[in-house]
Amino acid sequence: MNKFLIFIIAISISNMNILEASNKENKIIEVSNDSIRLSEINKYWKELIRTVKEGDFEGYKAAYHNDAIVIFTYGKNSTSVKIESALNGWKQGFLDTKSGKVINDVKFRFSQRIGNKNTAHETGIFQYTSKDKDGKELVNIMIHFEMLLLKQNGSWYGMMEYQKSFATQEEWHSLEAFKG
Repeated sequence: MNKFLIFIIAISISNMNILEASNKENKIIEVSNDSIRLSEINKYWKELIRTVKEGDFEGYKAAYHNDAIVIFTYGKNSTSVKIESALNGWKQGFLDTKSGKVINDVKFRFSQRIGNKNTAHETGIFQYTSKDKDGKELVNIMIHFEMLLLKQNGSWYGMMEYQKSFATQEEWHSLEAFKG
């Protein structure tokens, strides 16, 4: 009976070691996949920043899926629109930036970044600033946002951008600056 009990304990310990090794391997794979996804999505955010700074409307447009939706719930009018409609409203700002009439910039800070190899949900605050060619500030807003992203054919696309509410300086500074 004692030999049988020792045998059962030995098998149990062996199985625990196998499970522990398997869990460690899975965690390494998860961390690796997460790092790859974040690296790819960081490139997405860098590209959005670049397009805003340079006034590259076509580049900005290409960052969104054709069926993307934008939701606005800050300010007086809450609404949701297809990306095409939102882009039409933003286009002049890109053209003015490209021509040098204004200097636009956007910065991001994230509070949550979750996803897998093909989907992502990013939450945080963006700060959008606009200055005239003489440096006079025209716009400086910080907005809580969420973005759903989808990876298709090796590229990430915005599927849903949710601009939720105005953010405060304190909220902005509580999040780590995105360095990409």
